[in-house]
Amino acid sequence: LTRNQKILVQVVKEPISTKGPRLSCELSLAGRYVVLVPFSDSVSVSKKITSSEERKRLVRLVKSIKPENFGVIIRTVAEGKDVASLHNDLNQLYENWQAGIKKLKTAKPGDVIIGEVNKTSSILRDVLNESFDSIVIDDKKMYEEIKAYTRKIAPEKEKIVKYYNGKAKLFESYGVEKQIKMLFGRSVSIKGGGYLIIEHTEALHVIDVNSGNKSNSEANQEATALAVNLEAAAEIARQLRLRDMGGIIVIDFIDMRKAENKKLVYQRMKEEMKEDRSKFTILPLSKFGLMQITRQRVRPEVNITTSEKCPTCNGTGKITASILVAEQIENTLKHLLVDQNEKDITLAVHPYLYAYFTKGIKSIRMQWFLKYHKWVKLIEDSSLAITEYKFLNKELEVIEVD
Repeated sequence: LTRNQKILVQVVKEPISTKGPRLSCELSLAGRYVVLVPFSDSVSVSKKITSSEERKRLVRLVKSIKPENFGVIIRTVAEGKDVASLHNDLNQLYENWQAGIKKLKTAKPGDVIIGEVNKTSSILRDVLNESFDSIVIDDKKMYEEIKAYTRKIAPEKEKIVKYYNGKAKLFESYGVEKQIKMLFGRSVSIKGGGYLIIEHTEALHVIDVNSGNKSNSEANQEATALAVNLEAAAEIARQLRLRDMGGIIVIDFIDMRKAENKKLVYQRMKEEMKEDRSKFTILPLSKFGLMQITRQRVRPEVNITTSEKCPTCNGTGKITASILVAEQIENTLKHLLVDQNEKDITLAVHPYLYAYFTKGIKSIRMQWFLKYHKWVKLIEDSSLAITEYKFLNKELEVIEVD
């Protein structure tokens, strides 16, 4: 490489947090069944296709139809596909490459030569299979695009693409909006009464497994822990895919004493992660009941905000203690009564503070009366934040503190 040299690169990893995008000179074009690799001549097969006979068949077919001086990676979904499907996929990728090469002749640094299909189409390309019986879209333009794309990659599935023009919103009509809010919160319920707490940091993701209202008696403790942990393993694998969580994930399962039970949870997690398209590594449970997973991260995780910052604590989860607020209020009260010589003072506070100031025979309000020989009227105002307060005069106007 030399300075100011123009090179053709591909973004292989999106920018995440403070890290920029990762670029590579090893180019590839992903299709539905195969990945076309320019400047190569090798043919490889996904490790997830385990049958040696099927692997040999696919390699033989692809070698007979691939363009010269191009490599091919055969994807997992190509298993069992005929030569016509593979050939059609290869042809589309080759045409895209040729169109990009023509565009390259007049391109400037920073120009997109070959763009990825849009997000919806790329999802369809990767996940569409025989089990799909309906694809519903509420945007007319997107409907036409998806219908055309489906016709191109899977003509037999074109008829399942449907346009939705109902009165209710599409997500509301199919109950998706409620599911999204439930799924992307900090707490996730699992079958049988247990739940997960999912926390995110800059370095890793932490998932805590809790038994909830499950039986916790000594006799059933081990069996309960195993049952909840097995249910949690399935839900955790699902959450990792839904949220597209990548990097390091640490799972704190409920403690189990028996080694065979720890092994069962480890095996269940491996089984549930089988369908995950991202590369991952799972380590067995440690003696502290922790499981570590690394999962390929190529884009920022999906994060739908289902909560807002608390206006009282400003998101910290803590507020000023009542005793400190009481001290602030008394200091202001003393200034108003003694220094400003105010009379007929009314103090408006949140019901929580009202209860704090008036509880008991020798309440704080009574102590103020004995100390300053002036009665302070207290009123509850639920519109105030817990630690907010206002001093009012006899016209119920806010008193300005000098």
